[in-house]
Amino acid sequence: MGMTGLKGDTVIEGFQRHIRACNNTRLPGERLPFHIGKPQVGWVKPDFAARLAAFPEIARDAGGLTLADGTALPLIARQLSDAGCFRWRREEFDIRAEPDGQVLARLDRGALPSFGVTAVGVHVNGLVRRPEGVHLWIARRAADKALDPSKLDHIVAGGVPAGLTHAETLVKEAEEEASIPASLASQARHVAVISYAMERPEGLRRDLLHCYDLELSDDFCPHAADGEVEAFELWPIERVLQTVRDTDQFKFNVNLVLIDLFQRLGLID
Repeated sequence: MGMTGLKGDTVIEGFQRHIRACNNTRLPGERLPFHIGKPQVGWVKPDFAARLAAFPEIARDAGGLTLADGTALPLIARQLSDAGCFRWRREEFDIRAEPDGQVLARLDRGALPSFGVTAVGVHVNGLVRRPEGVHLWIARRAADKALDPSKLDHIVAGGVPAGLTHAETLVKEAEEEASIPASLASQARHVAVISYAMERPEGLRRDLLHCYDLELSDDFCPHAADGEVEAFELWPIERVLQTVRDTDQFKFNVNLVLIDLFQRLGLID
């Protein structure tokens, strides 16, 4: 089947539904602004806002909620997690008002959706070019993952933890998830930045994804190193495209990165 420049309402709808799914909320809605000092960093629902306002470090007024000192946030979040508000992940993220702005606080990964703050991540397209066409390494998430178990994923994908850049995270995650050495992972090419705001069971996902292409040789084979991936498979790009278009087998945000890849390869209009 020829795959060049697919178009038509039925075909495009198969991809657009993923874009809509990842942008299924409009802010503010019922949410209130959450500030650290003057800058706004998040959005919180009224019931969670009431919990926050019970802490003496957080002031509430007509403009939302304000935490004067960001250093108090980790302890506040831990107490809220202990009270059952969200699952504690033991991984801190840097909190900023703008993507390249000053770090205003650090917050456990499990708390990010409740506070409605932006999380930064990296996704890597592991590409193999063969005479018969482009292939892509696909990972299947472990069945015991708390979020999206057994879904299909990228060869490398993960959140950017506190203190690291997205490029540093790529190298770290590549070694941990797929046994890709740093010398190879560092050759990945930054190709896109994708953002979305999505209501999920865990809360509001406001994600900023740094997308990379990594060209891999035909004899390279990734190996799961940290238990987060059940298996890797090398798929022809046509199979990847059809799976995104016709199913929900991929993790929700992986679809967006793949749609960007399909467009750059000229596979969809």
